[in-house]
Amino acid sequence: MANPVASQSSPYIIEVEEGQTIAWCACGRSGSQPRCDGTHSKEETGLAPIVFKAEKSGNIALCGCRRSGNKPYCDGTHSKGD
Repeated sequence: MANPVASQSSPYIIEVEEGQTIAWCACGRSGSQPRCDGTHSKEETGLAPIVFKAEKSGNIALCGCRRSGNKPYCDGTHSKGD
């Protein structure tokens, strides 16, 4: 199993609409961050995207460092250092 890669050290702020389905890239290797583009399969990385529906319309913060304790959402872990 491959380790997730931090695609950036800050959250991705994206606009969503209520009920919209989002597939968050868990491996960090997608070319269309923070969304999974299917470039890397679970068999290759051992990681699968987290698929969820937006609960309400507006902006959400999705994890870019891949270390959040509340994936796929940013919980500020990136600002706590190693």
